[in-house]
Amino acid sequence: MKTDDLIEMMSTNVAPVDLRLPLRRMVQALSLGSACSLALMLLIYGLRADLALMMGVPLFWAKLAFPAAMAAGSLLVLRRLLRPGLRVGRNWLGIAAPGLTVWIASAVVLAGAPVAERLPLLMGFSWRSCPFNIALLSLPLCVTIVWAVRAMAPTRLRLTGAVAGLLAGSIATVVYCLHCPEMGVPFWGLWYFLGILIPAAAGLCLGPRLLRW
Repeated sequence: MKTDDLIEMMSTNVAPVDLRLPLRRMVQALSLGSACSLALMLLIYGLRADLALMMGVPLFWAKLAFPAAMAAGSLLVLRRLLRPGLRVGRNWLGIAAPGLTVWIASAVVLAGAPVAERLPLLMGFSWRSCPFNIALLSLPLCVTIVWAVRAMAPTRLRLTGAVAGLLAGSIATVVYCLHCPEMGVPFWGLWYFLGILIPAAAGLCLGPRLLRW
């Protein structure tokens, strides 16, 4: 068979590539995972009783903004990791900035509080369960995000798994905020952050196994 004939045969009836498929798949994954996480939260924990009142409190929106910003930054980084050859570069700032902001705010709050109030501000009253509650709520998101990522072409599997877990944990924290009554900034900076890190650590360990293509 001549080379030209082989090329013509291989190019016959080839369907065009849908360039929007990765975006659609990720939107589906995040929508379904978030809905399942919300349903799990309502089933196990329920909404906080004063949620309607909290909607008018700026501090409550700051509480939501921290994990929401982490989720947005994680998604920007993940998009780069899913395309071989692209550098993440300054997109890492999207993950680092929310964490640094809440840590600086925590330090300011603790520095301005009386000594006797600093430990209660840091520990709250749900520190024993908070990170594990977030990790539990992240499970549906971990499943759907892995499903979306496996359909793409990541090459740095451990790093991609860690960022995918960070994204799942961040969105799960947004969901958990609708239940959690803790309003201390130092609490968020420690225990919410640890909750986000649990699925990220799992993604780091399991990425090569789960994301292999």
